[in-house]
Amino acid sequence: MKFNNFAVLILFYSVYLISEDIPPYSAIYNFESEEISISGKREFLKTDSGYEIKFKASNLIASLFFSSRFKILNNEVIPNEYEVRVRPKFLKRDQNLVFNYDEKKISSVGVNEWNINMNETISYDPLNVQIMIRKNVKKGLSDFNFNIIDMEKGVSKLYTFDLIGNEKCIFEDEMLNCFVLVRTSEDSDRKVTYFLAKELEYMFVKIIDSSPERVNKLELKELLSLG
Repeated sequence: MKFNNFAVLILFYSVYLISEDIPPYSAIYNFESEEISISGKREFLKTDSGYEIKFKASNLIASLFFSSRFKILNNEVIPNEYEVRVRPKFLKRDQNLVFNYDEKKISSVGVNEWNINMNETISYDPLNVQIMIRKNVKKGLSDFNFNIIDMEKGVSKLYTFDLIGNEKCIFEDEMLNCFVLVRTSEDSDRKVTYFLAKELEYMFVKIIDSSPERVNKLELKELLSLG
């Protein structure tokens, strides 16, 4: 019994430490693409079953909902489910990923349907990888790699993250010190640039996702709560 209690205590502190390292937040972000410009609430919060990052936005033209649910064990993000809901029809791309650890499978239903085997290396979804990005930048790492699920093709792709410098970012009339991080992969012209504000616990002030076909931008507009 003493051993079991000790194990539970260690697990509690490993979860507690990462939640303290990357604190919960609630904020208003604006998403902009060639098709739409829309603002909504983005949150990172503790739930009964683990953690969740979600973004919900709607206007007269469209609605967006993205959600990543996951656990954090031994200072590592463990994906559980990733959900996308987009309206109207010309943008519609509903999709749901489920990580089944009993069967060691990752499955997708919706606009892209596939099943793949889990690798020994953790594959993150497009949202929960952001927790690991923030943790690594906060630890002072200047380059690292993560595997991220390709939502369309159902494969795990290796991405390289490089810290390319610092830049002053203005948010709510305040000058912030932003770390500028670039994500690339060997077989793609797509580049994602992250601006992480040190003064806001390395929250993303701006994310620019650019490729020859399109440019999408997510930008922090209002911080509702932090910690």
